[in-house]
Amino acid sequence: MSIQQSDVLYTAVATAENGRDGRVATDDGKLDVVVNPPVEMGGSGAGTNPEQLFAAGYSACFQGALGVVARQENADISGSTVTAKVGIGKNDEGFGLIVEISANIPNVDAETAASLVKKAHEVCPYSKATRGNITVTLG
Repeated sequence: MSIQQSDVLYTAVATAENGRDGRVATDDGKLDVVVNPPVEMGGSGAGTNPEQLFAAGYSACFQGALGVVARQENADISGSTVTAKVGIGKNDEGFGLIVEISANIPNVDAETAASLVKKAHEVCPYSKATRGNITVTLG
């Protein structure tokens, strides 16, 4: 299901120069970073890279979705963290991504934590955007 332009609450705008070996900045000046391929991909590794930026966005978004689900379930997720590991590698079409999402939720039992993570994966906008496009595993 797609959203209509009239339903958009916020739009982020970022511009990249020189692709994976350059710079990316937002129009509001809040983000302005040097991007370089990691050493493993032949780059200098001097700056951040798109996979790190994607992991940062995905983990933050997923944590927010976890909060929504926890409120619905009356679960205490205080002190919780979400980690996104984003890998890039070759596939049949050139390159693709793979993601592993894990959450540490100290105030609930393992079964409840797993249920909350599964439900958060259903509502997280990043999870929805990647569903069917890349492999995402929940750990």
